[in-house]
Amino acid sequence: MLRLTFTLTLILCAPAFSQDTPAKSVRDLTAEARKSLVTVSHGGRGNTREGTGTGFAISKDLIATCLHVIGEARAIKARTWDGKELNVLAVHASDRKRDLAILKIKDGNLIPLPLGDSAKLLQGESVIALGNPMGLTGSVVEGVLSARREMELGEMLQLAIPVEPGNSGGPILDRQGRVHGIMTMKSTVTANLGFAMPVNLLKPLITKPNPVPMDRWLTIGALNGKEWEPLMGAQWRQRAGRITVKESGSGFGGRSLCLSNLKAPTLPYELEVMVKLNDEAGAAGLVFSSDGKEKHYGFYPTGGKLRLTRFDGPSVFTWTILKDADSSHYKPGEWNTLKVRHEPGTIHCFVNEQKVFTVKDDGLKDGRVGLTKFRETEAEFRKFRHGAKLASLTPPAELLEKLEQEINTLKPSDDFSKEEINRLKPHAGINQNLLRKRAEMLETQARQLRWLAATVHERATQDALTKELDQDEPKIDLLRAALLIARLDNGEIEIEHYLKTVGSMAATIQSALKPKATEKDKLEAVGRYMFEQSGFHGSRGDYYNRANSYLNEVIDDREGIPITLAVLYMEIANRLGIPLQGLPLPGHFAVGKIDDGKPTSIIDVYDGAKVISRKEAEELVFNTSGVRLRDEHFQPATKQDMIVRMLRNLIGISNATEEPATVIRYLDTLLLLEPNSPQERLNRALMHMKQKKNVKAKEDVRWLLENNPPGLNRERLLDLFRRL
Repeated sequence: MLRLTFTLTLILCAPAFSQDTPAKSVRDLTAEARKSLVTVSHGGRGNTREGTGTGFAISKDLIATCLHVIGEARAIKARTWDGKELNVLAVHASDRKRDLAILKIKDGNLIPLPLGDSAKLLQGESVIALGNPMGLTGSVVEGVLSARREMELGEMLQLAIPVEPGNSGGPILDRQGRVHGIMTMKSTVTANLGFAMPVNLLKPLITKPNPVPMDRWLTIGALNGKEWEPLMGAQWRQRAGRITVKESGSGFGGRSLCLSNLKAPTLPYELEVMVKLNDEAGAAGLVFSSDGKEKHYGFYPTGGKLRLTRFDGPSVFTWTILKDADSSHYKPGEWNTLKVRHEPGTIHCFVNEQKVFTVKDDGLKDGRVGLTKFRETEAEFRKFRHGAKLASLTPPAELLEKLEQEINTLKPSDDFSKEEINRLKPHAGINQNLLRKRAEMLETQARQLRWLAATVHERATQDALTKELDQDEPKIDLLRAALLIARLDNGEIEIEHYLKTVGSMAATIQSALKPKATEKDKLEAVGRYMFEQSGFHGSRGDYYNRANSYLNEVIDDREGIPITLAVLYMEIANRLGIPLQGLPLPGHFAVGKIDDGKPTSIIDVYDGAKVISRKEAEELVFNTSGVRLRDEHFQPATKQDMIVRMLRNLIGISNATEEPATVIRYLDTLLLLEPNSPQERLNRALMHMKQKKNVKAKEDVRWLLENNPPGLNRERLLDLFRRL
C-alpha cells in the first residue's frame, strides 16, 4: 500500500522520464529548468529580509528547498523566476535532520521539475546547479558528482562545482533534466566544492508531509506570550527549557529586553537567572525596575567584569554605570548564576552565590523584571525566577568543602616557578620519565573522575525513575518517567519545562473545543493539533536515531517513533480527561480503548493518529514484524511496560552503534525495573566482556546459571562462566 501511494505521488508531482532520455545541452537545460526556479527568502529582525536562497517546483503548488533557507519561525516569501510573488500557505513538510523543507503556495501554477533516482547517479557524471548565488537569480554552473560523502546530515552528494550564498535549496540536475539533489552547503576548504542532499531523501517528505500552517510556523520555538514580552528587536527564542537570544537589538548599543509578563515584584525582592555568553566581550543578564520602555537597571557580565547600570533613556548619554568589578567567582564561558537583591535605595549584586558589590541608588524603584542583551551577543538563560526571598540552589558551603576534600586529591599547577624547574634539571632524563608517569596517573584519575561524575548522575536518575514507577499505576506520571529516560543521556534537561509545555498544548486544544465536545471530538482535536497544525510526524529517514526515544527531543523536533508519539498523544488526551491505553503491538506501538480484552478503538499515532481497524492492525503488525496479531497483543501496557519498551528500543539501537558503556547504562536501568529479564542479563554480561570487566560479566552469568531461564543454552553458559 505504501509503495503504491509513493508511486502515485511521484506520478502526480513530476513528469515521467525514461532512463535513456538523450542528454541535453546546458543551454537547453537552463532554458527549461529556470522556469521552475523560485527565489525563497525569510524575514530578519522587524520587517527586514535576512536570508535568501533557492527553491524549485515539485508540483504546481509545492516548492522544495532547504530548511535553513526558510529560517525558523520566520515570515517566508517566495518569488518566481519572472518576479511574480507567491503566497506561502504552509510549510508543507520539513526535516530538521536532513535540512529539507517543502512549501505549499496558494493558487499555484508552477512547472514542476522531474525527480530522478539519486541512487543511480554515477560518480563522474555531469550535473548542473541552478540557483540565485549572491542574489543573482537564475544562475547556472556546470560540474560533476565527485563522490558520495558521509556528513553530519547523512550521506550527501559531493559536487565539484562552485557554490555561493543563495545557491542553497537549488536543484542539481543531470543532463536529462532530472533532479538528483538539493544544494545544501559549500565546502569551507575550497570554493569549487559543494554538497547536496540526495533527492531520494526528499521523496518521503512528499509522501508523508507534516504540514504546519504559516500562522503556526511563526510560533515554533517562540516565547510564550503569556510569560514574556521581547522589546527592541533581537531574536528571542525558547527551546529545551532555555531562552536563547541572538542578533543585535534595535536599541542603542544593540540593546534588547525580554520582560516577564508575570506580576512585577514589589520591594524588597530577589531576582536570579543562570546565563552563558558565547563571547565574553558581549553582555547579557538581568533587567529590573523597568518601565516597559527605555528605563531600567541592568546587572550583567561584560568584558570579564560584572556591571550594574541604570538606564534612564535611549542613548548612552542617559546611561549611568553605577559599578563594575572583577570577580574571581565568575566563570568565563560557563553557566553563571546572577542574582540581585533590590531593597529601597540599595542594590546587592551576586554571582554564583558570592556578593560582588552593594550600590546605594534610588533612581528607579518598582517595575518589571526580565532579561537583557547588548551588541551581537548570543546568550542562553535558564532558571529565571524572582521572589521576596529566594532559596539557594547551591549546596551548603560545608557540604561542598567536604566533597571537594574527597574528590580533589591533586591540584597540579598551570605554571611552575624557575626554582621548581631548576631543581629538576640535574637529573632531567630520570625526572622526565617520572613526570610522564605522574601525568599518566593524573590522566587516569581524570578519566576515573569523569566516569564517577557520569555514574553519580546515572544512579540519581535511575533512583528518580524507580521512585516514580514504584507508585500505584494511577499516580505514576508517565510523561515525567519518559523524560527521565532522556535525562540518562542529558543531565541538563529541564523536566518541569516539558511538563509545562505539554500542559500548555492541552490548554490550547481545550480552549478551541466546543462546550459539549465529545470524547471523539477531543481526540480528533488532539490529532489535528499535533499532526495538521504543529508539524508532529513519524520519523522518516532517521527512524533508528536515539533522539526519537528522547521525549524532550520529540517535543522540540516534532518527530518521533510510534511509542514516543503515543506517549505524548496519551498525555495530552489525559489532560483533556480522556484516559487511553497503550497497545503494545509487536513492532508498532499504538493506543486505544480496551473493553473485555478486546479493542474498541485502535489509534496509530505514528500515522497521524489515524483510527484503524483490527484487520488494518493485523496487516501493519505483519508487515512490520512478521508476527500474526493475536488477542494477547491487545493486553494494555502498564506505564512501566511502556518505559521498559522505550529502554529496549534504545538498547536495540545502541548495541551496534554505541560504546558498551552507553548500552550498559540502558541495561542497568532496565534491570532495575525488571531484574529477572534473562536477555538483558546476557546482553550486559557481553557488554562487560567488551570492556574487559570480567568480574562484572561473571555476576550476570552466575545469575543466569542459578535461575536457569528457558531459551538459553546452559552448557554454553557454563563454558562462558569457566572462561571468565
